[in-house]
Amino acid sequence: MAIHFRVALIGDYDSSVIAHQAIPRALRLSSGTGHSVEGVWVHTASISNAESQLRDFDGVWCVPASPYASMEGALDAIRFARESGRPFLGTCGGFQHALVEYARNVCNLRTADHAETNPHASVLLISPLACPLVEQNEEITLHEGLVQKAYGVSRITEAYHCSYGLNREYESLLVKNGLHATAHALSSGDVRAIELSAHPFFVATLFQSERRALRDEIPPLVKAFVTSLAC
Repeated sequence: MAIHFRVALIGDYDSSVIAHQAIPRALRLSSGTGHSVEGVWVHTASISNAESQLRDFDGVWCVPASPYASMEGALDAIRFARESGRPFLGTCGGFQHALVEYARNVCNLRTADHAETNPHASVLLISPLACPLVEQNEEITLHEGLVQKAYGVSRITEAYHCSYGLNREYESLLVKNGLHATAHALSSGDVRAIELSAHPFFVATLFQSERRALRDEIPPLVKAFVTSLAC
């Protein structure tokens, strides 16, 4: 009997966003024999209680195209995935907001915020990139972890559509509190992926690996995420 998995796509769907075009195809390409994966768009403004609204999903993917209609809705969904052990993937905006959620709720940095939505915050955890990566590719060095295992190599090139990333001032605090930085930009050394080793699958990347699906390639990281749904 075929197994059907459902993934909550946390974000505000926009057909003009390239990543949103790619994500359903990436899930289909990453589905293996004997099971299928359905991505269900969940608008951030609709999330008032992630625990009750997302408990019937097998995985959570916080998708690109922030700022979200409801930052709190996105953060609540990420927290639910982290605390419940649901497989979690965050890309682009999902990476940024996974960091904010972790800083606020694990590192007790309650005022951690995002410069795009609150540029005058006392703790700008997510700050403007020195060189914006809007429709740019970048070489990335991978370190031991799920991302490197998914790609099977130690250096990759991936696509971006973002202007914000982790403020390096807070990298050591996050690492000290259990996050692992498992990918860095080759040129700048800035963090490009984080993981939680104590979680079955919790990975977030600033790059958008899902775009590979638009070239009919199976995105390695999406494949790893889909595989984790059956574990």
